[in-house]
Amino acid sequence: CMSWRSESIWIEFIVGSRKTSNFCWAFILFFGSLGFLLVGTSSYLVFLPQGIVMSFYGITGLFISSYLWCTIFWNEGIVCIFRWGFPGKNRRIFLRFLMKDIQSIRIEVKEGIYARRVLYMEIKGQGAVPLTRTDENLTPREIEQKAAELAYFLRVPIEVF
Repeated sequence: CMSWRSESIWIEFIVGSRKTSNFCWAFILFFGSLGFLLVGTSSYLVFLPQGIVMSFYGITGLFISSYLWCTIFWNEGIVCIFRWGFPGKNRRIFLRFLMKDIQSIRIEVKEGIYARRVLYMEIKGQGAVPLTRTDENLTPREIEQKAAELAYFLRVPIEVF
């Protein structure tokens, strides 16, 4: 998958952490650090400084491998929307939603002299979150393509108003 970038939006496609290489690295790190910990504790009585250092490396490796296992199996499905650049004190907007709370992607179309096409994300119990600027003049094809890609990624339907 490739990244896509324009003036106003930057999309990074996420490959995920459940890859074969991540499983291999987590196993290797776990067993290696377990080996360091066992050797360190067994040599602790005879070679005090060496036992302390090896035990330290073993414990550190176990912490890192537990972090890897958490990133592999802990899948919360969180969507974050982040925006800088608004005037005033609160210049930053940061919204977090669970993916399961997203109901649909909505396209609002108002034709006429001042045509307006806005893309929204419908959230359960929280209403609609605009994803495009209201002054952004997108063609029907562009807004449809953005909505289709986002709905496909989030696995939700598209609504047109």
